[in-house]
Amino acid sequence: MDKQQLIDCHQRIKPFIHDTPVLNSRLINKMGNASFYFKCENFQRMGAFKMRGAANAILQLTDEQKQNGVVTHSSGNFAQALSLAAQSLGVKAHIVMPKSAPEVKKEAVRGYGGILTECESTLHAREQATERIIEKHGTTFIHPSNDDQVILGQGTACMELLELYPDLDYVFTPVGGGGLIAGTALAAHYFGKNCKTIGGEPFEVDDAYRSLQSGKIEINASTNTVADGLKTQLGDKNFPIIQKHVEEIVRVSEQEIVSSMRIIWERLKIVCEPSSAVALAACFNKKELLSGKKVGIIISGGNVDLSKLPY
Repeated sequence: MDKQQLIDCHQRIKPFIHDTPVLNSRLINKMGNASFYFKCENFQRMGAFKMRGAANAILQLTDEQKQNGVVTHSSGNFAQALSLAAQSLGVKAHIVMPKSAPEVKKEAVRGYGGILTECESTLHAREQATERIIEKHGTTFIHPSNDDQVILGQGTACMELLELYPDLDYVFTPVGGGGLIAGTALAAHYFGKNCKTIGGEPFEVDDAYRSLQSGKIEINASTNTVADGLKTQLGDKNFPIIQKHVEEIVRVSEQEIVSSMRIIWERLKIVCEPSSAVALAACFNKKELLSGKKVGIIISGGNVDLSKLPY
């Protein structure tokens, strides 16, 4: 994927997304001994960066594919993103979600016009349910993170950040399925001035960290983390980009995630979900590296179940 594809993607999706604000805090700068610029995708339509990739993926379909609709399987934010993007473009969206997904996210999918199918909480069950929908309706499957058009869409958040602050030294993102960090790394490579991309990942789901070490896609034995949006694994489309353009993955503890989430709520006065706080937690773990530097942080989303706050 090249620079022009990112530019074209951004132009294509602009009518369907928000150009989200960038915030900073003198206190957080002091805590991390760096200048932090928070790209607030919690203010994106449907509350997360995933609206970008979903909109781009649908816009790139043929008329026949749009007629038959789209389908994805997702435990949360991409389910909402595809539902809203499809509704905005007059396309039907079938969404497969595990029964264990937060009720607030299921309700949002229905509210955005998504046709919800619930399944057991395993990848096999998700894939089976998705296949049945494809066979019945002829829908096009759009993967939440392992899709070239989705990756390009997610990279536009970093593009907007670099338009405002072109001299960033680093950009940090959380790492789940790999779509956001892959898109961000491409944007930093093409539009930054020697801007490096670093990912944050919970110790409890550190498949991306281990994948960079081993050179092949690793899986997680458990997914016991408060960062519910980061339980998915890398794919064959985003992993090569991550290998080539991501500087490193920094692992953080559950306590560090909760502490960083609280700092964002208290100091930036915004709502972010635990997955978003992983990026700031990773910054605090790299204070020596970041000392005196300009650091972008992608706040990935703000879809929180307020009845289950971790503090």
